[in-house]
Amino acid sequence: MTTLDPPPFVILQASDLHTGSVFRPEVADALVQWVERTPCDLLALAGDFTQRAKVREYKVFQELLRRFGDRPTVVTPGNHDVPLYRIFERIATPFKNYRRYVSDALDTVTNVDGAVVVSLCSAAPRRAIVNGRIGPHQLAFAEAAFEAAGEEDIRIVVTHHAMVQAPDYIVDRPLPGVAKVLGRFREMGVDLILSGHLHRAFTASSLDIFPHQAPEGPIWLVYSGSATSSRGRARESGENTVNRIEVHEEHLVVEHYIYSREQRSFEPFERRTAPRRGAAGGPLLRQLDEARTK
Repeated sequence: MTTLDPPPFVILQASDLHTGSVFRPEVADALVQWVERTPCDLLALAGDFTQRAKVREYKVFQELLRRFGDRPTVVTPGNHDVPLYRIFERIATPFKNYRRYVSDALDTVTNVDGAVVVSLCSAAPRRAIVNGRIGPHQLAFAEAAFEAAGEEDIRIVVTHHAMVQAPDYIVDRPLPGVAKVLGRFREMGVDLILSGHLHRAFTASSLDIFPHQAPEGPIWLVYSGSATSSRGRARESGENTVNRIEVHEEHLVVEHYIYSREQRSFEPFERRTAPRRGAAGGPLLRQLDEARTK
């Protein structure tokens, strides 16, 4: 008798929409269509929804949220979702518009069948303009959420700022204290961290920071590019990308999608398969990278 593998847990990931002067409405339409036609268990939106945290920009994003439908959705703010030049507002009420138009909560726990998803607000408008922070109270919040998770539940963190540099020629500034933060996430049994901020799509591993922990296996860090703006960077300069992620019992499949101007839709362009922590064969399984261009 053949035993069928359970279906994967599927995540659609997007970030850095930047509604405002750099926003591309036609790409936003394609994003909505991609979400509508791609079955998923979770939609993860990893920050920088606006360009300058203005009311009119938040209203555009609010309408996009409505168009995404009622599928389980996790959001977290980015550094562009708080005022930059409106200094008094940035100090006194930085998340006023985010709370009004997106979510009143900055750190959240979302329970989806088979997964516990913790979103942590890494935007720190009073301390850091660009590269963010995650504080001890947020790590305690995540720890409590994951302690309540089932043994078989997938443990996912969604946050805006980057914990590693992209593997290209542009130097990025990772989130300060990342070694401590990732160390705590390892103790919590986190499988996957979803982020944006760097405006290009790639997949990285916690072993880039903790190579000596290879026998325990990696936490995978998956980054989405700019979904709907003209602010793509490096190899994605001028491009728009999003991710589809399958979480299987023993491995992950990450597929990057890029906006095709000819087809006016998001099309797959790169795929990575990698072992999960604790999977049979463990982290010593080799990573398989496959690239395919449509």
